Amino acid sequence: MVTPDIKNKQLIRNGGLVNGEWITTGTPFEVTDPATGKVIATLPDHDISVCEDAIDAAHAAFKTYKKTTPRQRATWLRNLFNLMIENQEDLAKIISWENGKTYTEALGELKYGASYFEWYAEEAPRAYGATIQPGNPTSRVFTIKQPVGVCGIITPWNFPSAMITRKAGAALAAGCTIVVKPDSQTPLSALALAYLAEEAGFPKGVFNIVLSHTKTPEFGLKLCESSKVKKISFTGSTNVGKILMKQSASTLKKLSFELGGNAPIIVFDDADIDNAVTQTIASKFRGLGQTCVCANRIYVHKNVLEEFEKKITAEVNKFKVGHGLDPESTHGCLINENSLKKVEDHVADALDKGAKALIPGGRRTDLGPTFYSPTLLTNVTQDMKVASEETFGPLGALIPFESTEQVVEWANDSSVGLASYIFTKDVSKLYAVAEALEAGMVSCNVGVFTDCSLPFGGVKESGFGREGSLYGIDDYMVIKAVNIGGVQSL
Repeated sequence: MVTPDIKNKQLIRNGGLVNGEWITTGTPFEVTDPATGKVIATLPDHDISVCEDAIDAAHAAFKTYKKTTPRQRATWLRNLFNLMIENQEDLAKIISWENGKTYTEALGELKYGASYFEWYAEEAPRAYGATIQPGNPTSRVFTIKQPVGVCGIITPWNFPSAMITRKAGAALAAGCTIVVKPDSQTPLSALALAYLAEEAGFPKGVFNIVLSHTKTPEFGLKLCESSKVKKISFTGSTNVGKILMKQSASTLKKLSFELGGNAPIIVFDDADIDNAVTQTIASKFRGLGQTCVCANRIYVHKNVLEEFEKKITAEVNKFKVGHGLDPESTHGCLINENSLKKVEDHVADALDKGAKALIPGGRRTDLGPTFYSPTLLTNVTQDMKVASEETFGPLGALIPFESTEQVVEWANDSSVGLASYIFTKDVSKLYAVAEALEAGMVSCNVGVFTDCSLPFGGVKESGFGREGSLYGIDDYMVIKAVNIGGVQSL
């Protein structure tokens, strides 16, 4: 068993946080290292009453927290950023340990996640209103932005730290209080963040975390139906997003959803092929393909397909799959058995329909229960599962195309639209295709683009709302218009 050396033992918590108290009551459930299947922590499966208490605590704390100055909130956010950076090695080890990604990737996630606290420390004092002259010459209108209220934050396992910071940074900057429900497969990073939020100075009841292993649907329902919760922010599957949206209808909550993706990469024949290969690998195989913006469909112009195949095959063959905490590993493991089965299903479907394996890949039972060496396929077609379903695993699917019109049509032939990628030296083509693609984000000539300054989010069934950037805080605020009548001109 690989066990990380955590220097700051306080980061490992044994319960959820509600109103400044660590709640350890509940039926125990086990958190395991996905690479080995070994138990790494035992935590309480909270009763639904704990979720109710957290909502009540956040609601009570909001009454005073919303009155704090933006500069004070900025100070607490800056403190939290500094604490994350001070503890970055320990926090990255925790991410790798519970998620399975390599330590290098985990450290990258940690720094990326922390940047949202720094960004929103700077944005908190800049939630400006406006003055407006209405039709009545004796009236004046001005607007103010105010925090929406208690926010329920529900996050997945693939970025156990950054998925929380992207949401919490904006919420806390706006003046909202939060109840966080992390995935039970990866709760340790969330609990470490809650501990650091206390250390940063946030008042009791502002940052609450509840744990659920067997009652996740009930916790989601409680957050959605509570009249005290004014917003839900969720990252996860489209199907669950639709359920949460229905459940929130009774209270007409404000919602922001970052849901499923099926990202296309388009490599035109005038692209820098070496760069396209490098960036495609960075996009496709980051987290072993377990990211919502990773390339799922790799469209390569037939004129450069052979060159692209040779170069990407050579690079993927250099991967060293192993435990995430092994410094020699370039790629870790998948999160669970179901993830492996989905990859295998997509590979089998493609091969049955005529795809060719450049790299067969497959399970690595010699390494552990959830290891899978990447598979690389070519001659993939639009009728295969991998073209219409998000694999969320280490399957690279190369699809040849001939014309720009054809590939844009194929790329848009999806119910979701989160991220897309284009590789070309032709600026005119770049602009035209970027505008034509039905996606919330289009990255040109680079495979890893996420940054706290970028508005992150999708269109179609990939959800709505934006995280990060100057727009991100708006999803946690409401605009109030104030009309003043009887103003006499001098």
